[in-house]
Amino acid sequence: MLNIEIDGKAVEVDHGTTIIDAADQLGIDIPRFCYHKKLSVAANCRMCLVQVEKFNKPLPACATPVADGMKIYTRSKSAVEAQKSVMEFLLINHPLDCPICDQGGECDLQDIAVAYGAPKSRYTEEKRVVLNKNIGPLVSTDMTRCIQCTRCVRFLKEVGGMMELGLVGRGEHAEITAYVDKSVNSELSGNIIDLCPVGALTSKPFRYTARSWELTRRPSIAPHDGLGSHIEVHVKDGKVLRVLPREKESINECWLSDRDRFSYEGLNSPDRLKVPMIKHNGAWQETDWKTALEFAAGQLKDITNQYGGEALGVLVSPNSTMEEGFLAKQIAKGLGSQNIDYRLRQTDFRLDGKRLGTPWMGCNIPDLEQFDRILIIGSNLRNEHPLLSQRIRKAVANGAELNIISPLDNNPLMAVKHKVVVRPNDMVNVLAQVLKAMSGLQRLSLCLPPSLNALLEEINVRANTQAIAESLAGLGESYDLVSPKTAIFVGNLALNDPRFTEMFSLAEAISGLCGATLGLIPAGSNNTGQHMMGVMPGPQGMHVRAMLEIPRKAYLLVNVEPELDCHNGAAARKAMQQAECVIALTMYKSEALDDADILLPIAPFTETSGTLMSMEGRVQSFSAVTKPLGECRPGWKVLRVLGNTLGIAGFDYDSSEDVKKAIFGGEKPSAVVWRSLNNNLKELVEIEVNIKSDGLQRIGEVPMYQIDPIVRRSPPLQKTKYNRKPMAMMHAQQMLTLGLVAGDQVLVRQGEGSAVLEVRQDDHVALGCVRVQAANPLTASLGELMGDITVEKIAANVAVTA
Repeated sequence: MLNIEIDGKAVEVDHGTTIIDAADQLGIDIPRFCYHKKLSVAANCRMCLVQVEKFNKPLPACATPVADGMKIYTRSKSAVEAQKSVMEFLLINHPLDCPICDQGGECDLQDIAVAYGAPKSRYTEEKRVVLNKNIGPLVSTDMTRCIQCTRCVRFLKEVGGMMELGLVGRGEHAEITAYVDKSVNSELSGNIIDLCPVGALTSKPFRYTARSWELTRRPSIAPHDGLGSHIEVHVKDGKVLRVLPREKESINECWLSDRDRFSYEGLNSPDRLKVPMIKHNGAWQETDWKTALEFAAGQLKDITNQYGGEALGVLVSPNSTMEEGFLAKQIAKGLGSQNIDYRLRQTDFRLDGKRLGTPWMGCNIPDLEQFDRILIIGSNLRNEHPLLSQRIRKAVANGAELNIISPLDNNPLMAVKHKVVVRPNDMVNVLAQVLKAMSGLQRLSLCLPPSLNALLEEINVRANTQAIAESLAGLGESYDLVSPKTAIFVGNLALNDPRFTEMFSLAEAISGLCGATLGLIPAGSNNTGQHMMGVMPGPQGMHVRAMLEIPRKAYLLVNVEPELDCHNGAAARKAMQQAECVIALTMYKSEALDDADILLPIAPFTETSGTLMSMEGRVQSFSAVTKPLGECRPGWKVLRVLGNTLGIAGFDYDSSEDVKKAIFGGEKPSAVVWRSLNNNLKELVEIEVNIKSDGLQRIGEVPMYQIDPIVRRSPPLQKTKYNRKPMAMMHAQQMLTLGLVAGDQVLVRQGEGSAVLEVRQDDHVALGCVRVQAANPLTASLGELMGDITVEKIAANVAVTA
């Protein structure tokens, strides 16, 4: 430790601490523009100049490490003069447009100019003007205001993973710009708005909407992925106008993904359902809550009394709160039904009853940065978990080896040590090769099911899978054992695959051999919570796939748009059409719910209270930040009143907090959670070794900005490059084999469903596969996300079939 003194205050700090960090520990303010605690030191704004004893000139506090016995003065005459000179220099070309600048009221330059600037300018020459750049639909630019702090440049390179902005020119002609004809496409691009200390980069959707001092700031939790990011929702006149990150080092640090930042625009969609509606003679009619709930309860009672409880199917969104999932389960139980499920996009349920606990991420979020070896199975990280991806990026930058087994070769914007890109059907074989190689390296034998032993005897380990096994075991090029901290994560593409059970079982066997942390990283914001509460079928119940393939007489939908949110859009639409009654608790009235009979408007996360459990098992409650729109009501309240109307006992809850207490039995949530979390299986399952298909296989990935109803309705997110029209995307070699060229129109078929799509070359797709996005009305008529698919060319008397 080093003993130093700042403005007469003594402090003890670690070796390597900079002056600015030491001052922050003491609460001594040093002005800064380019410095940020999460970015590398640039020292180019010079605003943080301070006086250091025995140095004949001021030093930049951000770039000067302390030394033992150092005496620092931040408010001496020398330091203040230096800071004022820098301030004057920065204001020479800065425009005087504070009254029309969106940054007004929360601008670092304004604050520091008041504290350190001169009362008037000595500069009389004409100020420079910099042309604005169009860098996409999310970030607005006013580059004349830019002071070249380069925070945005460093963020996109160091945190975002790709240098999309850069500084060109020298002196007065220096400016921040993107590459020619390029926009900023990072899934974390909105963070440069927060980082910009002036009004050069502002939010395009928020632009000219409100002043910062007019906004009410309220805390909440982001509901669009399993991370559970802390957010601050800004409200004016009862309307959400902006979402910013709240700093939480152990979760989202000080960042926020664009999906969480800009999805609020979907809250104000014209599709918002404001009053209960009942379908009468094929036409929707508005009604009051009492009539709607009594009619819904009557329909449910009639059907369950006539056909039994098994005639009812309950589908709950994995983004629904724990309170909504719990009450939906109680309603199903009260009506004698065990048919309830939240795993809407999953197709393989053979692990049901074989787990020792609730599947989860397997570690805490900050632990990701400490792993030495990481294997990702079936995940497009940047699409599914943007902020989790940047944590892994930091681990790789610190020397970790990243290995990937996936049907997609998307660039994770970090170094990948080894990767195997194969058809989804072949991923089981690849994992078996890794297991065989690992057992050879460790000289261990596992007690495996006969089918798995037979599979291991038959397969041959290839060089790339041998390399992955060696990496996980800690064997480098010199084959020296380094006892690494290893992690294996199973992602959303694997979770939605028909052979998920085999993949997870093999992953557990591999983790057992190399002592790795095993985790599941699903896409839903409350997957872990819904699983822990048992929002799944009972012993005699039907999972979601069975409920859609064998239609029920009645469905209760909680925040679900069936053909967009389920694994098989065609089966979902058919099941809803055949049902006698479909009751939907929904935020939106849409074509996806045309087959419903009763629509009950429920409030989104900003208008209700509730609890979400992140994939690391963190239980987080939030409150409403604004009043419900129109006649909307919180989902848990609607379910509570529906339960009371049905005459089911145990629905006397006065608040969401009461429901939460019932969920955890009055215990502290963390105690219940840590007893429940466990990724281990009771036993390894039998492996189906002879699944082979020579045809094409679909990769039905859910796009980043189609993940749930709110995100799907956010106009700025839908304008990004990630919201493309669905296409049949194939590797160039696959296109050549089929006689297709980019731009061809093809008829894509799955089962009874079909869609006409344009062919596009995508060399990130494994051979033998067609990448056709899901959660889109144009492809909703197709079948399973990872099912077999045929492609027929639509051209002048030419047909190519695979």
